[in-house]
Amino acid sequence: MMWLIVLAIVIVAVIGIAFIFYYNKFIVLGNRIDNSLAQIDVQLKKRADLVPNLVKTVKAYAKHEKEIIADVTKARKEMLSAKNLSAKVKAGDQLQNALKSIFALAENYPDLKANQNFLHLQQELSAIEDKVAYSRQFYNDSILSYNNSRKVFPGKLFASLYGIKTRPYLEIKEAERKMPDVEF
Repeated sequence: MMWLIVLAIVIVAVIGIAFIFYYNKFIVLGNRIDNSLAQIDVQLKKRADLVPNLVKTVKAYAKHEKEIIADVTKARKEMLSAKNLSAKVKAGDQLQNALKSIFALAENYPDLKANQNFLHLQQELSAIEDKVAYSRQFYNDSILSYNNSRKVFPGKLFASLYGIKTRPYLEIKEAERKMPDVEF
């Protein structure tokens, strides 16, 4: 009879530990996702903060290229005012495309292309782009761990008990998946 009581206590303890373990696991994974999303924001903000210096440098050399400079300024403003994840990603992509125009513009201005400030800003932006790509990858990896934990047994049971929902991946648009045409 005593062994039944001990067995019941052990079973209750194991179940309690499982509840605590899975609750904590979902909290940790959710926090990792939130942190990785915040890191994307940090990198996008760093990129946006470099844009005014880049625009000033380009303006000094390319005074009649106002449309490209205005596009970059507008894209930066939209990125800084974006409120949700999809808006931030979209605005960040627009800023990246606008910056490509600035760097393409530099090809027409050899003095600008050779300017040390411009080259330094270009290198910083390139490094930030790498960090943005890494941060997006880390975010999606965190989503993968989180979603896998919610879908496999016994995590699936605990996820439904705790109301844990699937979280979306960051995805690129179909148009961006196409291979660029390269002509020689």
